[in-house]
Amino acid sequence: MKKLLVRGWNTRTLVITCALLSIGAYAMAGGTATAAAGLEQANTGIRAMWPTVQKLMFTVMAIIGLVGAASVYGKWSNGDPDTRKAAASWFGALIFAGLVVVILGAVFTPG
Repeated sequence: MKKLLVRGWNTRTLVITCALLSIGAYAMAGGTATAAAGLEQANTGIRAMWPTVQKLMFTVMAIIGLVGAASVYGKWSNGDPDTRKAAASWFGALIFAGLVVVILGAVFTPG
């Protein structure tokens, strides 16, 4: 007996997926006021904790920088030919992490 396939999905998977999506849509339709209150509470909590989270993120960036510097120094001392590549990747990671902190700070700064 041949199984019915719908573009790579078998029938049972398709029915279960549709059922779960309809249950999720039904649950969201009834609680919009509750969801809005919950989102406002989460927003207030995140804004209150942001200065501490920002300090933690800067600390993690400092640790990443120190580990990266040690790794690049180790490659440089051993005469590894891809030292520039390693230095550029660690520097890029630090720039990315710094931008994340700045952008999240613009979103979650209290006040």
